Amino acid sequence: MRIAVAIDHAGTPLRETVMEAVGAAGHEPVHLGCQEDYPDTALDAGRAIAAGEAERAILVCGSGAGVSVAANKLRGIRASVCHDHYTAAQSVVHDDCNVLCLGARVIGPAIAAELTAAFCAAQFSGEERHVRRLGKILKMERDGMEASP
Repeated sequence: MRIAVAIDHAGTPLRETVMEAVGAAGHEPVHLGCQEDYPDTALDAGRAIAAGEAERAILVCGSGAGVSVAANKLRGIRASVCHDHYTAAQSVVHDDCNVLCLGARVIGPAIAAELTAAFCAAQFSGEERHVRRLGKILKMERDGMEASP
């Protein structure tokens, strides 16, 4: 799997760690460079996924929150801030997240490598309850505030 890696200025301390961890997990890292502003970082990753240049992405900023907020504004992107192993895997297994967001000011290299590996290894379960919930999310994305339960 090709996994885009995009970093903002605050995420640079984890750049090499994440790139190496993607490769160590048996996937191809696609480095999208470093942007000054996190919205640009998220947009780069969203465009790479939309264009089929990557199946997933890992975004790193200072907290992980900024890139997550920005990425989740993009159609087809389901991004999650993860600072623990369980969430990094479960966000894919249950929620079909395609973007992992990390905070370089929150976690260190060892945790970043562990979370990257967990995200890379996880696969969407396809269980009916998860598919149903994902359908509701896709409807919200399509219809916005007009989406009914």
